[in-house]
Amino acid sequence: MSARPVVWVTRRLPAAVEQALHEHFEIRQREDDAPLDADALAQAFREADAVLCTVTDRISPACLTQPQRRARIVANFGVGVNHIDVASARAAGVTVTNTPDVLTDDTADLAILLMLATLRRAGEGERELRAGRWAGWRPTHLLGTRLTGKTLGIVGLGRIGMAVAQRASAGFGMRVLAWSRSAPRGPEPGVERVATLDALLAQVDVLSLHCPATPDTKHLIAAPQLALMGRHAVLVNTARGDVVDEAALVAALEAGQIAGAGLDVFEREPVVHPGLLRRDDVVLLPHLGSATRETREAMGMRALANLTAFFRGEAVRDRVVS
Repeated sequence: MSARPVVWVTRRLPAAVEQALHEHFEIRQREDDAPLDADALAQAFREADAVLCTVTDRISPACLTQPQRRARIVANFGVGVNHIDVASARAAGVTVTNTPDVLTDDTADLAILLMLATLRRAGEGERELRAGRWAGWRPTHLLGTRLTGKTLGIVGLGRIGMAVAQRASAGFGMRVLAWSRSAPRGPEPGVERVATLDALLAQVDVLSLHCPATPDTKHLIAAPQLALMGRHAVLVNTARGDVVDEAALVAALEAGQIAGAGLDVFEREPVVHPGLLRRDDVVLLPHLGSATRETREAMGMRALANLTAFFRGEAVRDRVVS
């Protein structure tokens, strides 16, 4: 075994992060930045002492429980670990870590961006202009809806949900309602907790999703929930794609049950439901929630810190599975 631990890094990371990783570990990595398939991932777990993975990697029981497994830690580049079979990791004694806190502000900013872009029809307007179809200013052209003063409903009041609530309340004078399975972590200024999801849905102008992806939240927003929202309301999702039933969302939009949607995540990434691609009342982004230089570097450095602490036998800050 190498004098330095071997770490398989499944995707290309910001240059500063890769340089720091090389200073501490022997790194194995593909140059083409393509996702590893199931066989390549399983091989990575046999070849390396650690795997630094991302949301595009499906860390299955086959990776974690194979007899030849060498890896003892999975350092996830991101907060959510729904792509990792954590039960198998726990049973196999494999540590799993994540990178919380560092992407809160950028994801919250993007949620507000999607609210504005959807309500103000910004995507539709840009497409019209780029296609050469804009005939000039007129009083009735692409009339949208203002965000200021509206009622925002937040599903999932963790770090990101609370950051969105603060921006909406302080910056846009919005009434902020929230429904969350978790108990309050501290003060929630400007937020009114609602007892049930149904009660929340009936009151919102904008619904913003910030819950984790778990078996309980799969298709949390489906046809029955969309039917409770008003025809003027819009849905924003910067959480995980499978929280929303995309087929039901398309049907609700086609029927005029809701006014629009702003989506940064999708049920079958990178595949997007064709019904969403056809609609002008939907703003679509390619999973950009944490996509700033500052945050992606901070995520990588946090993963590096978790790996370094683990191999030094020190306390690991961001353990999801011990």
